[in-house]
Amino acid sequence: MIKIIIVLLLLYILFNLFRALFVMMSAKEHSKPMSHYLGRRVLFSGIVLILIIAALKLGFIHTNPSPLHKATARTQIQISTTTPHQQSANTKQLLERQNAFHS
Repeated sequence: MIKIIIVLLLLYILFNLFRALFVMMSAKEHSKPMSHYLGRRVLFSGIVLILIIAALKLGFIHTNPSPLHKATARTQIQISTTTPHQQSANTKQLLERQNAFHS
């Protein structure tokens, strides 16, 4: 329900923006000034912002979880699964260590 209200308010904001455009393009003296519609747009934008913050704090809507909070650094040790063979001291391979995240 809260999302529908927010979408309707955003559509009303766009409507007022385009009404201000049409008032600006026409030179009628008896119509309301362009600032009337622009002021209405700013007022309803503030209402939408306050409504979204209040809905978040009250738990009506939830944000998407950040992928950064779930990330943990992991270290992998790669062990060779091949059959051992004769190696000299100069050619012996060390175990590879790979860090999942480079800090």
